[in-house]
Amino acid sequence: MLIKIAKASDVRSSEITPRALFDQRRRFLKSAAVAGASLAFGSIGGSAEAAGAKFPDLSKTKWNAETVGKDLTPYRSVTGYNNFYEFGTGKSDPADNAKDFVTRPWAIKVDGHCENPGTYSYEDLVNPHKLEERVYRFRCVEAWSMVVPWVGIPLADIIKRLAPTGDAKYVAFETLNDPERMPGQQRRVLQWPYREGLRLDEAMNPLTLFTVGLYGEELPNQNGAPIRLVVPWKYGFKSIKSIVGISFTDKQPPTSWNMSAPREYGFYSNVNPEVNHPRWSQAKERNIGEFLKKPTLMLNGYQEEVAAMYQGMDMTKNY
Repeated sequence: MLIKIAKASDVRSSEITPRALFDQRRRFLKSAAVAGASLAFGSIGGSAEAAGAKFPDLSKTKWNAETVGKDLTPYRSVTGYNNFYEFGTGKSDPADNAKDFVTRPWAIKVDGHCENPGTYSYEDLVNPHKLEERVYRFRCVEAWSMVVPWVGIPLADIIKRLAPTGDAKYVAFETLNDPERMPGQQRRVLQWPYREGLRLDEAMNPLTLFTVGLYGEELPNQNGAPIRLVVPWKYGFKSIKSIVGISFTDKQPPTSWNMSAPREYGFYSNVNPEVNHPRWSQAKERNIGEFLKKPTLMLNGYQEEVAAMYQGMDMTKNY
C-alpha cells in the first residue's frame, strides 16, 4: 500500500496526448510556458471576467478557496485552455470550435442495474435551487493544474434518485457522439463516443460532483456543457464532459483512454506522484498562471476524503 494518509490541514490550502499525437505534447509544453509567463503578469482569481452569474442561489461549502490555499485560476484560463478532443486536440480548439454547440434540449439515457431507468432531460436532473459552489484542485496528466470554482450537485444525490440495485458495482458514463456538431470526432483520435467509469463507491463519494457550471455561471461549451463530472482526486480525463449516458453495471466498464493506451492510462487514474506516466514524470505540476512547478500531492490533496476507498490496493498496479 503506497498511499500516504495526510490530514486536510496539512495541505496548503479531458486530455492526454496519445502516441499518435506525440508531437502535440511538444507543442503543449511550449504553449504552457507561454501561458504561464503571460498569466503571471495578469490578475489571479475573482469572477469579474465571467460573462455573468446564472446561478444566484448557490450554497457555499467547506470546499472553498481558503481550504485549497491557492488563488483561483483566472476565468479566461479555465475557459480558454482546455482538453476536449471532441472539438479538437489543441488547447484553444474547444473554445474556438464549440461556440455554436447547442446544449438545449439535452437528454441523458439511464439504464442498467437501477430501479429508475429512462431518458431524463437536463431539467429532470438539475434543480437550480439545489446547486453548490465548490472550489477544487483540477490536475491533468500533462502536469498542469487549475483551481476552479465549480457549480453542481453531488453525484450521490443523482444516484440515490436513480436507485441502483444490489447488482450495481460500477457507474459508466458516455459523451455525446455527433461528428457534425463535434468536429473533433471526425478524426480517429479515440474510439468515439468518449467513455468513462467509476466504481460505485467512488461515484457516491461526497467529493464527486455532477457539474453544470463554473464561476457562478453555466458551463461554457468548451468546458463540457451542459453536464460533466468533476472527480477532483483523479486526473482530469476521468471528469467526462457533455454526458448523455449513465449506466449501472456489475462489471468494470471500458474507458476511452484505457482502451486507447492501456499501458499508460489505467481505470482508476488516481493522482499519484509515485506512479509516473510511461513517458514523463507525475511527481511535479505547474498551476496555470505560475512559472515554477511544485510537488504533486497524493490523491491531489484529498487523502482524508478518499484514501479509505483504496485501503489494501496496490495503487502502482491499480493505476
